[in-house]
Amino acid sequence: MSTVTLGALAAHFGRDVERGVSKAVGIVAAAARDGVDLLVFPDATLGGYLGDLRNPDPDELPPALDPDGPELAALIAAAGDTTVCIGYTEADGDTRYNTAVCVSGDGILGTHRKVHQPAGESLVYAAGDEFRSFDTPAGRIGMLIDYDKTFPESARTLALDGARIIAALSAWPASVTDRAARLPADRQSRLFDLYDCARAAENQVFVVSSNQTGVMGSLRFLGQAKVVGPGGDILATTRSKGGLASVTVDVDAEIDRARRVLNHLAELRPDSYRSASHQSGTGADLS
Repeated sequence: MSTVTLGALAAHFGRDVERGVSKAVGIVAAAARDGVDLLVFPDATLGGYLGDLRNPDPDELPPALDPDGPELAALIAAAGDTTVCIGYTEADGDTRYNTAVCVSGDGILGTHRKVHQPAGESLVYAAGDEFRSFDTPAGRIGMLIDYDKTFPESARTLALDGARIIAALSAWPASVTDRAARLPADRQSRLFDLYDCARAAENQVFVVSSNQTGVMGSLRFLGQAKVVGPGGDILATTRSKGGLASVTVDVDAEIDRARRVLNHLAELRPDSYRSASHQSGTGADLS
């Protein structure tokens, strides 16, 4: 496939799983009619995200779904030739994961369990432990969820595993401690865009970044779905509104052009970098 249409969705999805599935199926159908080849839904599309990031209410958690259950089966049936990335709370026995899954009409193409957990998320979800790319009809893809994209190593690992497109699924809220009156002025709004553009430019890949909109509990989500090119330039965006940011591109040609003179992955010097195991963390910055 020489050219593909990449689509990143900004939309609100709440606790009602049945309604969420129905809404998602409708969006997939509309995107397919518009020729979208890769459609990236937000994190926590099926069942919604947490209502409080620091102190999650155990009685108000997103429902955990079986990956072999009817919800994903409905998305697979609707996807057809479209490659669809979507987020949900995965049930693995009694363990819950914040999970992204990539599907087409052929079934599940790839799965990612969120690795990096901010604030109180670890009270609800177990952490994933790997970043892995996979082949799809739209090209070789890797997935990140929310806070994962704050860490350059996450996207770099996917790019080194051959990802040409990174699907970044988010339920990314405005600042929980210093919220601005207007979403575009919120510090998290700036950081959300910064991380998308930096991860694309660092690795010279496309980033298709989705996000929730609206309100869940005490959290107000930013929207700002976008497609970023391998030079770090925003090619399409919803800004803070809901909608679909989409663009038709020749992925391989654009990446080859970006890497023609300066090829970041080829010019890495891993022998000169300190091992990440030697670094110490200081926790999440929620301000």
